[in-house]
Amino acid sequence: MISRVENPDALAREARRYGFLPREVDPTLDLHAEIGRLKREKRAVILAHYYQDSEIQDLADFVGDSLQLARAAQQTEAQLIVFAGVHFMAETAKILNPDRKVVLPDLNAGCSLSDSCPAPLFAAFKAQYPDHVVVSYINCSAELKALSDVIVTSSNAVAIVESFPPDQPIIFAPDRNLGAYLNKKTGRNMRLWNGACMVHEIFSYKKIRDLMAQHPEAQLIAHPECEEPVLELAHFIGSTSALLRYVVESPVRQLIVATEPGILHQMRRQAPHKELIAAPSNQACACNNCPHMKLNTLEKLYVCLLYEQPELQLPADLIEAARRPIDRMLTLSQGIK
Repeated sequence: MISRVENPDALAREARRYGFLPREVDPTLDLHAEIGRLKREKRAVILAHYYQDSEIQDLADFVGDSLQLARAAQQTEAQLIVFAGVHFMAETAKILNPDRKVVLPDLNAGCSLSDSCPAPLFAAFKAQYPDHVVVSYINCSAELKALSDVIVTSSNAVAIVESFPPDQPIIFAPDRNLGAYLNKKTGRNMRLWNGACMVHEIFSYKKIRDLMAQHPEAQLIAHPECEEPVLELAHFIGSTSALLRYVVESPVRQLIVATEPGILHQMRRQAPHKELIAAPSNQACACNNCPHMKLNTLEKLYVCLLYEQPELQLPADLIEAARRPIDRMLTLSQGIK
Protein backbone atom coordinates (compact mmCIF):
# COMPACT_ATOMS: atom_id res chain seq x y z
CA MET A 1 0.00 0.00 0.00
CA ILE A 2 1.11 3.57 -0.56
CA SER A 3 2.52 5.49 2.35
CA ARG A 4 5.11 8.19 2.83
CA VAL A 5 7.72 5.67 4.01
CA GLU A 6 7.89 3.85 0.67
CA ASN A 7 10.17 4.81 -2.17
CA PRO A 8 8.52 7.87 -3.73
CA ASP A 9 10.69 7.86 -6.85
CA ALA A 10 9.76 4.27 -7.72
CA LEU A 11 6.07 4.93 -7.15
CA ALA A 12 6.23 8.12 -9.18
CA ARG A 13 7.76 6.16 -12.05
CA GLU A 14 4.93 3.65 -11.78
CA ALA A 15 2.31 6.38 -11.81
CA ARG A 16 3.97 8.08 -14.77
CA ARG A 17 4.20 4.84 -16.71
CA TYR A 18 0.67 3.62 -16.18
CA GLY A 19 -1.22 6.85 -15.64
CA PHE A 20 -3.41 5.41 -12.90
CA LEU A 21 -3.30 4.43 -9.23
CA PRO A 22 -0.19 2.21 -8.94
CA ARG A 23 -1.07 0.48 -5.67
CA GLU A 24 -3.79 0.38 -3.08
CA VAL A 25 -3.96 3.52 -0.95
CA ASP A 26 -3.81 2.99 2.80
CA PRO A 27 -7.51 2.69 3.75
CA THR A 28 -6.86 4.30 7.14
CA LEU A 29 -5.78 7.59 5.57
CA ASP A 30 -8.10 10.57 5.86
CA LEU A 31 -7.92 11.42 2.17
CA HIS A 32 -9.74 14.72 2.54
CA ALA A 33 -7.25 15.88 5.18
CA GLU A 34 -4.24 14.51 3.27
CA ILE A 35 -5.28 16.17 0.02
CA GLY A 36 -5.78 19.45 1.85
CA ARG A 37 -2.36 19.16 3.47
CA LEU A 38 -0.60 18.33 0.23
CA LYS A 39 -2.35 21.14 -1.59
CA ARG A 40 -1.10 23.66 0.97
CA GLU A 41 2.42 22.25 1.11
CA LYS A 42 2.81 22.16 -2.67
CA ARG A 43 1.00 25.44 -3.38
CA ALA A 44 -1.30 23.54 -5.69
CA VAL A 45 -4.68 24.42 -7.14
CA ILE A 46 -7.26 21.70 -7.73
CA LEU A 47 -9.59 22.13 -10.70
CA ALA A 48 -12.63 19.87 -11.09
CA HIS A 49 -14.94 19.67 -14.05
CA TYR A 50 -18.69 19.64 -13.45
CA TYR A 51 -18.80 15.98 -14.52
CA GLN A 52 -16.47 14.73 -11.78
CA ASP A 53 -17.78 12.74 -8.83
CA SER A 54 -19.28 14.95 -6.15
CA GLU A 55 -16.56 14.18 -3.58
CA ILE A 56 -13.90 15.50 -5.96
CA GLN A 57 -15.97 18.59 -6.75
CA ASP A 58 -16.29 19.30 -3.04
CA LEU A 59 -12.50 19.25 -2.58
CA ALA A 60 -11.71 21.45 -5.56
CA ASP A 61 -10.70 25.10 -5.46
CA PHE A 62 -12.63 25.71 -8.68
CA VAL A 63 -15.47 23.76 -10.30
CA GLY A 64 -16.56 24.59 -13.82
CA ASP A 65 -16.25 24.02 -17.56
CA SER A 66 -12.86 23.24 -19.08
CA LEU A 67 -11.91 26.70 -20.38
CA GLN A 68 -13.30 28.40 -17.28
CA LEU A 69 -11.07 26.20 -15.12
CA ALA A 70 -7.93 26.73 -17.21
CA ARG A 71 -8.45 30.48 -17.02
CA ALA A 72 -9.16 30.32 -13.29
CA ALA A 73 -5.76 28.71 -12.78
CA GLN A 74 -4.17 31.66 -14.59
CA GLN A 75 -5.46 33.95 -11.86
CA THR A 76 -3.73 32.00 -9.09
CA GLU A 77 -0.11 31.83 -8.02
CA ALA A 78 -0.18 28.04 -7.87
CA GLN A 79 2.83 26.34 -9.42
CA LEU A 80 1.09 22.95 -9.52
CA ILE A 81 -2.22 22.60 -11.36
CA VAL A 82 -4.16 19.42 -10.60
CA PHE A 83 -6.87 19.00 -13.22
CA ALA A 84 -9.59 16.52 -12.29
CA GLY A 85 -11.11 16.15 -15.72
CA VAL A 86 -10.11 14.53 -18.99
CA HIS A 87 -6.97 14.72 -21.07
CA PHE A 88 -7.88 17.52 -23.47
CA MET A 89 -8.89 19.71 -20.51
CA ALA A 90 -5.50 19.29 -18.87
CA GLU A 91 -3.93 20.13 -22.24
CA THR A 92 -5.90 23.37 -22.36
CA ALA A 93 -4.71 24.22 -18.86
CA LYS A 94 -1.12 23.60 -19.97
CA ILE A 95 -1.58 25.70 -23.12
CA LEU A 96 -2.79 28.64 -21.03
CA ASN A 97 -0.29 28.02 -18.22
CA PRO A 98 2.83 26.81 -20.05
CA ASP A 99 5.25 27.62 -17.23
CA ARG A 100 3.35 25.64 -14.60
CA LYS A 101 3.27 21.93 -13.92
CA VAL A 102 -0.05 20.33 -14.87
CA VAL A 103 -0.98 16.90 -13.56
CA LEU A 104 -4.16 14.86 -13.74
CA PRO A 105 -5.27 11.94 -11.57
CA ASP A 106 -5.56 9.49 -14.46
CA LEU A 107 -3.67 9.99 -17.71
CA ASN A 108 -6.04 7.51 -19.36
CA ALA A 109 -9.06 9.78 -18.81
CA GLY A 110 -9.73 10.51 -22.45
CA CYS A 111 -12.76 11.81 -24.32
CA SER A 112 -14.87 10.03 -26.93
CA LEU A 113 -15.50 13.31 -28.76
CA SER A 114 -11.84 14.31 -28.85
CA ASP A 115 -10.85 10.78 -29.89
CA SER A 116 -13.38 10.86 -32.74
CA CYS A 117 -11.26 13.45 -34.56
CA PRO A 118 -7.63 12.31 -34.92
CA ALA A 119 -5.51 15.24 -36.03
CA PRO A 120 -3.82 13.48 -39.01
CA LEU A 121 -7.18 12.48 -40.48
CA PHE A 122 -8.58 15.93 -39.89
CA ALA A 123 -5.55 17.54 -41.55
CA ALA A 124 -6.25 15.50 -44.70
CA PHE A 125 -9.94 16.47 -44.53
CA LYS A 126 -9.06 20.13 -44.07
CA ALA A 127 -6.72 20.05 -47.10
CA GLN A 128 -9.72 19.25 -49.32
CA TYR A 129 -11.28 22.62 -48.48
CA PRO A 130 -8.50 25.23 -48.63
CA ASP A 131 -10.96 28.15 -48.77
CA HIS A 132 -12.65 27.16 -45.49
CA VAL A 133 -11.82 28.52 -42.05
CA VAL A 134 -11.72 25.92 -39.29
CA VAL A 135 -13.85 26.51 -36.22
CA SER A 136 -13.25 23.83 -33.59
CA TYR A 137 -15.07 23.10 -30.36
CA ILE A 138 -12.77 23.29 -27.36
CA ASN A 139 -13.45 19.60 -26.60
CA CYS A 140 -10.62 18.47 -28.84
CA SER A 141 -6.93 17.64 -28.67
CA ALA A 142 -4.11 20.17 -28.67
CA GLU A 143 -3.13 18.90 -32.12
CA LEU A 144 -6.60 19.65 -33.48
CA LYS A 145 -6.58 23.08 -31.87
CA ALA A 146 -3.31 23.77 -33.68
CA LEU A 147 -5.04 22.98 -37.00
CA SER A 148 -7.87 25.40 -36.24
CA ASP A 149 -8.40 29.08 -36.98
CA VAL A 150 -10.54 29.72 -33.92
CA ILE A 151 -11.77 27.68 -30.96
CA VAL A 152 -15.29 27.98 -29.55
CA THR A 153 -17.13 26.85 -26.46
CA SER A 154 -20.78 25.90 -26.37
CA SER A 155 -21.40 29.28 -24.71
CA ASN A 156 -19.85 31.50 -27.36
CA ALA A 157 -20.09 29.34 -30.49
CA VAL A 158 -23.14 31.06 -32.01
CA ALA A 159 -21.64 34.54 -31.67
CA ILE A 160 -18.24 33.48 -33.01
CA VAL A 161 -19.69 31.67 -36.02
CA GLU A 162 -21.82 34.74 -36.73
CA SER A 163 -18.71 36.94 -36.57
CA PHE A 164 -17.60 35.53 -39.93
CA PRO A 165 -19.07 36.99 -43.14
CA PRO A 166 -22.11 35.02 -44.36
CA ASP A 167 -20.26 33.92 -47.50
CA GLN A 168 -17.23 32.59 -45.60
CA PRO A 169 -17.17 28.78 -45.87
CA ILE A 170 -16.52 27.08 -42.54
CA ILE A 171 -15.46 23.65 -41.35
CA PHE A 172 -16.77 22.84 -37.88
CA ALA A 173 -15.15 20.11 -35.80
CA PRO A 174 -15.34 17.75 -34.06
CA ASP A 175 -18.98 17.52 -32.85
CA ARG A 176 -21.58 16.99 -35.57
CA ASN A 177 -24.49 17.52 -33.19
CA LEU A 178 -23.23 20.85 -31.91
CA GLY A 179 -22.37 21.78 -35.49
CA ALA A 180 -25.89 20.94 -36.69
CA TYR A 181 -27.36 22.99 -33.85
CA LEU A 182 -25.13 25.94 -34.81
CA ASN A 183 -26.14 25.64 -38.46
CA LYS A 184 -29.77 25.81 -37.41
CA LYS A 185 -29.21 28.76 -35.08
CA THR A 186 -27.07 30.80 -37.46
CA GLY A 187 -28.49 29.81 -40.84
CA ARG A 188 -25.04 28.68 -41.97
CA ASN A 189 -24.16 25.55 -43.87
CA MET A 190 -20.90 24.65 -42.19
CA ARG A 191 -19.16 21.49 -43.29
CA LEU A 192 -19.24 19.19 -40.27
CA TRP A 193 -16.68 16.66 -39.11
CA ASN A 194 -18.47 13.42 -38.20
CA GLY A 195 -17.62 13.23 -34.49
CA ALA A 196 -19.77 12.98 -31.38
CA CYS A 197 -19.78 12.64 -27.59
CA MET A 198 -20.86 9.16 -26.53
CA VAL A 199 -22.61 10.50 -23.42
CA HIS A 200 -24.78 13.03 -25.23
CA GLU A 201 -25.64 10.66 -28.07
CA ILE A 202 -27.30 7.99 -25.96
CA PHE A 203 -30.15 9.97 -24.46
CA SER A 204 -33.39 8.27 -25.42
CA TYR A 205 -35.90 10.46 -27.25
CA LYS A 206 -38.71 8.02 -26.47
CA LYS A 207 -37.86 7.66 -22.77
CA ILE A 208 -37.48 11.42 -22.36
CA ARG A 209 -40.80 12.02 -24.10
CA ASP A 210 -42.46 9.46 -21.81
CA LEU A 211 -40.82 11.07 -18.78
CA MET A 212 -42.12 14.48 -19.83
CA ALA A 213 -45.62 13.01 -20.12
CA GLN A 214 -45.30 11.65 -16.57
CA HIS A 215 -44.13 15.07 -15.35
CA PRO A 216 -46.14 17.61 -17.36
CA GLU A 217 -44.94 20.52 -15.21
CA ALA A 218 -41.28 19.70 -15.81
CA GLN A 219 -39.04 21.42 -18.33
CA LEU A 220 -36.35 19.63 -20.30
CA ILE A 221 -32.98 21.39 -20.45
CA ALA A 222 -30.29 19.99 -22.73
CA HIS A 223 -26.70 20.45 -23.82
CA PRO A 224 -26.31 21.21 -27.56
CA GLU A 225 -24.11 18.12 -27.99
CA CYS A 226 -27.34 16.07 -27.74
CA GLU A 227 -28.92 14.75 -30.93
CA GLU A 228 -31.47 16.91 -32.74
CA PRO A 229 -34.62 14.95 -31.72
CA VAL A 230 -33.77 15.49 -28.04
CA LEU A 231 -32.97 19.15 -28.64
CA GLU A 232 -36.35 19.61 -30.33
CA LEU A 233 -38.03 18.55 -27.07
CA ALA A 234 -35.98 20.93 -24.94
CA HIS A 235 -37.35 24.06 -23.32
CA PHE A 236 -33.81 25.39 -22.92
CA ILE A 237 -30.52 24.50 -24.66
CA GLY A 238 -27.18 25.66 -23.33
CA SER A 239 -23.66 24.92 -22.15
CA THR A 240 -23.11 23.15 -18.87
CA SER A 241 -22.65 26.49 -17.09
CA ALA A 242 -25.74 27.89 -18.79
CA LEU A 243 -27.80 24.88 -17.72
CA LEU A 244 -26.66 25.40 -14.13
CA ARG A 245 -27.54 29.08 -14.31
CA TYR A 246 -30.96 28.28 -15.78
CA VAL A 247 -31.75 25.84 -12.95
CA VAL A 248 -30.84 28.47 -10.36
CA GLU A 249 -32.65 31.39 -12.02
CA SER A 250 -35.70 29.76 -13.60
CA PRO A 251 -38.97 29.81 -11.63
CA VAL A 252 -39.64 26.25 -12.83
CA ARG A 253 -39.35 23.85 -9.90
CA GLN A 254 -39.04 20.54 -11.77
CA LEU A 255 -36.44 20.01 -14.49
CA ILE A 256 -35.24 17.09 -16.58
CA VAL A 257 -31.53 17.48 -17.30
CA ALA A 258 -30.01 16.06 -20.50
CA THR A 259 -26.28 16.22 -19.97
CA GLU A 260 -23.72 14.25 -17.94
CA PRO A 261 -25.31 13.83 -14.49
CA GLY A 262 -22.24 15.01 -12.59
CA ILE A 263 -23.61 18.54 -12.99
CA LEU A 264 -26.61 17.62 -10.84
CA HIS A 265 -24.41 17.92 -7.75
CA GLN A 266 -23.78 21.62 -8.33
CA MET A 267 -27.39 22.16 -9.38
CA ARG A 268 -28.64 20.64 -6.13
CA ARG A 269 -26.18 22.65 -4.09
CA GLN A 270 -27.19 25.93 -5.68
CA ALA A 271 -30.92 25.22 -6.06
CA PRO A 272 -31.80 22.74 -3.28
CA HIS A 273 -35.51 23.46 -3.60
CA LYS A 274 -35.65 22.28 -7.21
CA GLU A 275 -36.54 18.73 -8.27
CA LEU A 276 -33.97 17.54 -10.79
CA ILE A 277 -34.37 14.41 -12.90
CA ALA A 278 -31.51 12.96 -14.94
CA ALA A 279 -32.62 12.33 -18.51
CA PRO A 280 -32.67 8.59 -19.30
CA SER A 281 -30.41 6.92 -21.82
CA ASN A 282 -31.42 4.40 -24.46
CA GLN A 283 -29.61 1.64 -22.57
CA ALA A 284 -30.43 -0.32 -19.43
CA CYS A 285 -27.31 0.88 -17.61
CA ALA A 286 -26.58 4.36 -16.29
CA CYS A 287 -24.46 4.91 -19.38
CA ASN A 288 -24.94 8.65 -19.49
CA ASN A 289 -22.24 8.81 -16.84
CA CYS A 290 -19.03 9.62 -18.70
CA PRO A 291 -16.74 6.61 -18.12
CA HIS A 292 -13.65 8.72 -18.82
CA MET A 293 -14.54 11.36 -16.24
CA LYS A 294 -15.24 8.66 -13.70
CA LEU A 295 -11.72 7.23 -14.04
CA ASN A 296 -10.63 9.96 -11.65
CA THR A 297 -11.12 8.99 -8.01
CA LEU A 298 -10.28 10.48 -4.64
CA GLU A 299 -7.47 7.93 -4.23
CA LYS A 300 -5.95 8.88 -7.58
CA LEU A 301 -6.27 12.55 -6.73
CA TYR A 302 -4.28 11.91 -3.55
CA VAL A 303 -1.56 9.93 -5.38
CA CYS A 304 -1.42 12.57 -8.09
CA LEU A 305 -0.81 15.29 -5.52
CA LEU A 306 1.63 13.22 -3.50
CA TYR A 307 3.95 12.36 -6.39
CA GLU A 308 2.99 15.13 -8.85
CA GLN A 309 2.39 12.49 -11.49
CA PRO A 310 1.20 11.80 -14.12
CA GLU A 311 2.30 15.09 -15.65
CA LEU A 312 0.74 16.53 -18.80
CA GLN A 313 3.52 17.72 -21.09
CA LEU A 314 3.29 19.35 -24.52
CA PRO A 315 6.03 20.51 -26.91
CA ALA A 316 6.56 24.28 -26.89
CA ASP A 317 5.74 24.63 -30.60
CA LEU A 318 2.44 22.78 -30.13
CA ILE A 319 1.55 24.98 -27.17
CA GLU A 320 2.21 28.07 -29.28
CA ALA A 321 0.20 26.78 -32.26
CA ALA A 322 -2.73 25.67 -30.11
CA ARG A 323 -2.73 28.93 -28.15
CA ARG A 324 -3.36 31.12 -31.21
CA PRO A 325 -6.93 29.95 -31.97
CA ILE A 326 -7.78 30.12 -28.25
CA ASP A 327 -6.53 33.69 -28.08
CA ARG A 328 -8.56 34.53 -31.17
CA MET A 329 -11.64 33.10 -29.49
CA LEU A 330 -11.03 35.20 -26.39
CA THR A 331 -10.68 38.31 -28.51
CA LEU A 332 -13.81 37.61 -30.55
CA SER A 333 -15.88 36.65 -27.52
CA GLN A 334 -15.20 39.76 -25.46
CA GLY A 335 -18.51 40.90 -24.09
CA ILE A 336 -20.27 37.58 -24.77
CA LYS A 337 -21.99 36.26 -21.67
